[in-house]
Amino acid sequence: MLTSGLQHVAAMYAGVVAPPLIVGAAVGLSATELTFLTGASLFTAGLATFLQTLGVWKIGARLPFVNGVTFAGVAPMLAIVDTTDDKADALPVIFGAIIVAGVLGFIAAPWFSKLVRFFPPVVTGTVITLIGVSLLPVAFGWAQGPNPAADDYGSTTYLTLAAITLVVVLLLRRFTRGFLKQIAVLVGLVVGTLIAIPFGVTDFSPVTDADVVGFPTPFHFGAPQFAVAAIISMCVVMIVSMTESTADMLALGEIVERPADEKTIAAGLRADTLGSALSPLFNGFMCSAFAQNIGLVAMTRIRSRFVVAAGGGFLVLMGLCPMAASLIAVVPRPVLGGAGVVLFGSVAASGIQTLVKAGLDKDNNVLIVAVSLAVGIIPITAPEFYHAFPETAKIILDSGISTGCVAAVLLNLVFNHVGARRDADEVTAPMESGEDISDARAAKPAAAH
Repeated sequence: MLTSGLQHVAAMYAGVVAPPLIVGAAVGLSATELTFLTGASLFTAGLATFLQTLGVWKIGARLPFVNGVTFAGVAPMLAIVDTTDDKADALPVIFGAIIVAGVLGFIAAPWFSKLVRFFPPVVTGTVITLIGVSLLPVAFGWAQGPNPAADDYGSTTYLTLAAITLVVVLLLRRFTRGFLKQIAVLVGLVVGTLIAIPFGVTDFSPVTDADVVGFPTPFHFGAPQFAVAAIISMCVVMIVSMTESTADMLALGEIVERPADEKTIAAGLRADTLGSALSPLFNGFMCSAFAQNIGLVAMTRIRSRFVVAAGGGFLVLMGLCPMAASLIAVVPRPVLGGAGVVLFGSVAASGIQTLVKAGLDKDNNVLIVAVSLAVGIIPITAPEFYHAFPETAKIILDSGISTGCVAAVLLNLVFNHVGARRDADEVTAPMESGEDISDARAAKPAAAH
C-alpha cells in the first residue's frame, strides 16, 4: 500500500508544485516564501485526497482519486496578479475568490451533476487545450532564466539546461517502463538540477534555511480579500474544474468497474469544492482530480482507494516538512522550463485527445472549437487587446481559459441545443465549397420526421 501510494505521489508531484511556483514567482515571493507556498499546496492536496477517497457523509466519490492544485486556475490567477496594484494583496485576493467559488460550487454540486450534458467533449476538450496552451509561455519564460531584467536572460547556458532536461524526460518516457516511466518528469528535474551545479545556477539555500518540521500557518499571506471580478473569474475556473472532475469520475468508474452514477458524481464534486474552499485557509489553491493518476490506476490495475489515501498521507507529511517542500525551490528555473514544456504540453495534448472524441467532422463542432480557441488565445497572442477595458473586466478577459470556456459553452448551446435541427449531425469539411455542399445535400434522401 505504501509503495503504491508513493508511486501516485511521484506521478503527480510535479503537477502539484508547478502552480504555486508559477503564481509565487509572479507575486515576487522570496525562496523561503515560495517554499512555504509549495508546502501548503502539498498539505492541502493531501487533505483533499483524503476527502475524496475516504469520504465523509455525502462528500467524496470514494474512488481512487488523487486531488491537487488544478492547472485551470493558473492563468486566471496570473491575470489577478497582473491587475493588482500592490502585489502583497494578490494572494489574499486570490484566496478570497477561491473560497467563494468553492462554497458556491459545493452548494451547486447536486445540480451540476445533472447539467453534464451542457459540457460535452467539444467544450471540455477546448478548455483543457486552452489550459495547456495558456501555460506554455510560462515554461518558455522559465527556460530563459530567473530574472527577465538580467543581462543573461535567454542565454545559451539557460536554454541548454532547459533542452537537456527536456531530452532526459523524453528519453525516460521512450525507453523506460513502469515506475521509472511514471516519474520521468521528477527524474528529469533531478538530473537537470545536478547538471546545473557546475554552471553556478543551482542555489541550495532554500533547503539549508528550511525547518525540518513546520505547519502551514492559516492565512499566512494575510486575511482573504473579496474582489468581484476575481470571484467571477475563479467561479468560471470552478465550473471548468467541476467539468474535468466529472469526466475523470466517469472514466475512473469504468476502469475500476464501478460506474459513476449521478449520486457518486455529486459526492465527488462536493469533495472537490469543499477541498477548494478549505484550501486557502492553509494558503493552498483550488483543488481538482488529477487525470494522470487515472492512467496509473489503469496501468497498475491497483484499484484500491485506500492505496490512494496512503498517497494523500505522504502529501500531508511532505507539507508538514518544509525541508522536503524546499527541494523543488532548489530546481533552477531553466530546468523547470524544460520539464514544463512536457508538463504543460501534455495538458494541451490531453485536450486535443478529448476533442478527437468530440466529433470534429461536424460543422457545428468545428465552429465551436475554432471560435472558442481564437477567443481564448487572444490574451497570449495579443496581450494588449483589452487595454481599453476597465481593470476589473481585464481580470476576466485576460484569462484565455475563462473567456474560451464561456465562449465554448455559449456556442455549444446555440449550435447544439437551442433550436437544433435533426439534420444538425450532417457533416461537411470546414473548407468545403458551397457548391459541393449543395450537391451533396441534394443527392441525400430527405430525413424522415
